[in-house]
Amino acid sequence: MRTVVLADGERVPALGQGTWRMGEDKTVHAVEVAALRLGIDLGMTLIDTAEMYGEGGAEKVVADAIEGQRDRVFVVTKVYPHNASRAELPKACEGSLKRLRIEVIDLYLLHWRNNRPLVETVEAFEKLRCTGKIRRWGVSNFDIDDMKELLDIETGSACAANQVLYNLEHREIESGVLPWSQKNKIPIMAYSPVGHGRGLLKNATLKKIAKRHHSTPGQIALAWVLRQPGVIAIPKAGNQAHVRDNAESLEIQLTHEDSADIDREFPPPTSKEPLLTL
Repeated sequence: MRTVVLADGERVPALGQGTWRMGEDKTVHAVEVAALRLGIDLGMTLIDTAEMYGEGGAEKVVADAIEGQRDRVFVVTKVYPHNASRAELPKACEGSLKRLRIEVIDLYLLHWRNNRPLVETVEAFEKLRCTGKIRRWGVSNFDIDDMKELLDIETGSACAANQVLYNLEHREIESGVLPWSQKNKIPIMAYSPVGHGRGLLKNATLKKIAKRHHSTPGQIALAWVLRQPGVIAIPKAGNQAHVRDNAESLEIQLTHEDSADIDREFPPPTSKEPLLTL
């Protein structure tokens, strides 16, 4: 498994597992748990979730998946912006810890910004870190201006990662926050790395490239995201077959011809574009 190094020296898998839309349907709970457990066995030991996903339901799926193997897993979860105050953040953290059935969160992210001063949220994160409730904190859906503002805060440089939308259909981060983050050694976590729906999976160019590599369009799309240094991809897979497909994408080495074909089909930004969110 390729790894990405966090600022404190911790190494995490470049390919993790997402859980958006998990925990919403109890009839597939066991299937979702089995998928995550297989992913852990295949080396995808970083699992991303959020209190928003299934209103805590996804965190409960993660709890069952990591039961008995907590030490193998790097747990990431996210807090609602309306809970990111001095008073509410500790409560939200306790709620996530209870649902996850763990004693400490490895990486706790602000899900997105609202009108609350960043300095207040950072202070609350730092207090949770000092009291041992979280090991590190970060942000999500922050564009380059947000990140610059964050780093101007006294302890803002402790930010461990920024989770943003990044896939072939959405390359906006390449025009700003991605190169800035690579320069400042703040890892990017790419959510929806294979897009939403089945658009990319039906793309003729990706099908052609996939044929060269005896793979699938989805695996090519994921391999393309993983080619970037300092980027962690967190695709969601609801079943074991999909998990295996994701894991196999690590073996794909895209060629110059592949990259040229991809850039023609999915042109990179030529000027600064605003960060998109889903």
